[in-house]
Amino acid sequence: MGSVKDLTVLKTPTKTQSGRGRFIFSDRYSVFDWGEMPDHIDQKGAALCITAAYFFEQLEKEGVLTHYLGLVETDETKRLSEINHPVNVLETKLFRVLKPELDEKKGYIYSIYQQEKSNFLIPLEVIYRNSLPRGSSVFKRLEKGQLKLADFGLNQIPSSGVRLEKPFLDVSTKLEASDRYLDWQEAQNISQLSDQKITEMKFLTQKINNMVTRTVHQVGLENEDGKFEFALDQDQNLVLVDVFGTPDESRFTYQGMPVSKEIARLYYRNTQWYQEICQAKEKSASHWKDLMQMNPEPLPPRLKLLISRVYCAFTNEITGKEWFKEIPRLHETLDEIKKYFINS
Repeated sequence: MGSVKDLTVLKTPTKTQSGRGRFIFSDRYSVFDWGEMPDHIDQKGAALCITAAYFFEQLEKEGVLTHYLGLVETDETKRLSEINHPVNVLETKLFRVLKPELDEKKGYIYSIYQQEKSNFLIPLEVIYRNSLPRGSSVFKRLEKGQLKLADFGLNQIPSSGVRLEKPFLDVSTKLEASDRYLDWQEAQNISQLSDQKITEMKFLTQKINNMVTRTVHQVGLENEDGKFEFALDQDQNLVLVDVFGTPDESRFTYQGMPVSKEIARLYYRNTQWYQEICQAKEKSASHWKDLMQMNPEPLPPRLKLLISRVYCAFTNEITGKEWFKEIPRLHETLDEIKKYFINS
């Protein structure tokens, strides 16, 4: 299915009925749209799976429709409370993925969405931004004039780490070779969603963002930004799909230190491989990988271990249960990671 999750289809979705499938969370990880990186993060898959299930079940209590059906243990679908050991398989409803056509001259063509009305993945990714942490793409877009300071209630380009007075909702493509930021009018045009559905999607994004923010705040974390994906079911209801609230889908911090795969990004931003990625994307947004000559090197062993501990400790502390044994507290691991970057 992707660089970090695999998908087993149990029942194929149709125009009138959702399907059924299982996400298998791997220990693979991806940064900068590269795909699978050269090494794996131990126990990352199970940690993400348990965290995802926890947040889905919390969201159900708030009446939000999702595609979540349960966790899989010994080939049985169970609730989180019925699981005693970490698992890495999550069962969900499935919706059709209708890919836009790529025309070499005109770009991506989304005409298929003028014909289809239900049971499909909306080809958008909705991003909430509660702050502008270091590494946020917003800074580069502000410098290029692709965003306006007024959009954020600011009068000058801020330093990294600024907390926004109210969340900013961003939107990008989902089914293109590289995610492309859109304004909301273009997002509506390609998805063919009604004004009401766009408004509802923004409302749900804020609601889910608030729930995640409250949850992580209880363990001393800040919810900086994150992303959601939605589908339309057979009755044209908006349904939250994929996964949310994990360190892969959101950017969390503890006293300014990333609690996500941003730690790996910080390391790779200081490599020649990353510099080549930036140059390649400047030349071609859709075929940049074909221009690459370099491959990423593996992470240093100690840093890879520390990132694994971050994922495990996050899951333990968010859920209030020790799924992963003999794992240091999250803040202890983050303190060592800080020293790693200072000393490296």
